[in-house]
Amino acid sequence: MGRRRRRDEENQLSVHSDGGPTYLAPGRITGRGITGRGGGKVSYIDLPQEYRGTTRQVCGLWPYIAGAGTPMIGVPMGRDLITGSTLCMDPISWFERAALIANPSMFTLALPGLGKSTVQRRLLVGLNYRGVVGLVPGDTKGEYSDIIEALGGSVVRLGRGQGTLNPLDLGEMGKVALALAGRAREELQANARGRRSNMVAALVAIARRGQVTGDEENFLDAAVQLLDSKHDPRTPPLLEDLARMIGEGPRELRLMTLATNSDEKYANAVEPLLRSLLSLVHGPLGRTFNAHTSNRFALDRPASVDLSRIPASDQLLEGSVLLACWAEAFATVEAADAYAKARGERPRHYYLVLDELWRILRAGVGLVDRIDELTRLNRTYGVGQSMTTHTMSDLESLRDPEDVAKAKGFVERAGLIVCGGLPRREMQLLNQVVPMTRREQQLVVSWSTPPSLDQETGREMAPPGRGKFLVKVGGQAGMPFELVLTPTERRLNDTNKKWANAIVDGGDGVGFGTNDVLYLPTAKT
Repeated sequence: MGRRRRRDEENQLSVHSDGGPTYLAPGRITGRGITGRGGGKVSYIDLPQEYRGTTRQVCGLWPYIAGAGTPMIGVPMGRDLITGSTLCMDPISWFERAALIANPSMFTLALPGLGKSTVQRRLLVGLNYRGVVGLVPGDTKGEYSDIIEALGGSVVRLGRGQGTLNPLDLGEMGKVALALAGRAREELQANARGRRSNMVAALVAIARRGQVTGDEENFLDAAVQLLDSKHDPRTPPLLEDLARMIGEGPRELRLMTLATNSDEKYANAVEPLLRSLLSLVHGPLGRTFNAHTSNRFALDRPASVDLSRIPASDQLLEGSVLLACWAEAFATVEAADAYAKARGERPRHYYLVLDELWRILRAGVGLVDRIDELTRLNRTYGVGQSMTTHTMSDLESLRDPEDVAKAKGFVERAGLIVCGGLPRREMQLLNQVVPMTRREQQLVVSWSTPPSLDQETGREMAPPGRGKFLVKVGGQAGMPFELVLTPTERRLNDTNKKWANAIVDGGDGVGFGTNDVLYLPTAKT
């Protein structure tokens, strides 16, 4: 009893006032409240509410702000589904500024209708604000035209009866070479001519649906160089000019076929190549390639090539146009780099988008090798790229086993892997390239659940996985986020314009967002 009384006396303070009652007051304050009789000690304390804001808004709270797991560097993509913080991410910023990835590339996998293309369009807008020029050299469904035009860029439309592209035109490389002098001018012109010869050889391979031999490539290169020396330099030659000159058989070309004194021997030697060239001139591809280029890529503005008028069944035309557009895009990047170096300026960065990669890979001969070259040398070119397809099975469905191995390498070398909703059978294939925990696999599979019907309205609700993605960097833990669109973005991202429910579900993008206005500034020069 004595010990308890002494302990109570220590934990209380007696106050006597005019003979009134004794008021007990707590004697000690702890981290869980006030001890002693009449105190307010609690056994459980709720965590405080966390908020996030800019330094201008919450500067008075410093230093009581805790950072998130990833830096606020890159394009704002949405809310982290675990922490609720803002996730900023893009392959160029994470490579150049944050040094989080070793390769400025990104690969996106998700089923149709879950927002793959919407992610790419958000990145185009955010990178454009930083001065990075976005290029979509093969928009097979025409989903990027609205956003490119809103950014002040140019849209080149190609197809039957729409636009032309001359493979013998030096393009921006030739234009920039004329503005240079000395050795820089000679190197760029030689590179432009070499690309042009390779482009003609690639088109011949697609037209004949077979490979071009080494002797034919060398013959074509010599023929293109000879055509330059004989043609009016003020206008680029056409394919029909090249075919006519080869048919005439000048002495310089006869020497390469060892038929200087025999017309019959020369005709037999060039007949297979000449037949393929004539099929390009007078066949179904002639209206697209045997004419002067109608539109070119600009060096300092976003651009896309709209191929939506080419049906998916016309793989001959689609493959030819895609290959030509790729060559034009690379020539534009190289011309801009050479021009910047000659002027002592910092080279401009470019962001190339390869959406619907499965169509590009299946379109024709040479495209797999062209993309493989980009994924290996994009750091050298100063180019960041993003590739998008539905599943890993798309990469395994190519005809040539060598192309399958190269296509899998695209995913292996990508600095960022972004996964939307995928079926369970894809997890085994994906896990061979990107290690994923069981929880991450379950999360990605749950996003592939098909939409259900609203019992009240009878309309189809948005899929539960629309706008939800998991960002993976190597073997590190994934970062799930939800993409949130502004009303302006929803209008520009509407890919279901031909359907009655386009306004309800917001297209293949996310059908929700805030009331904020998205401003679309032009690229900084």
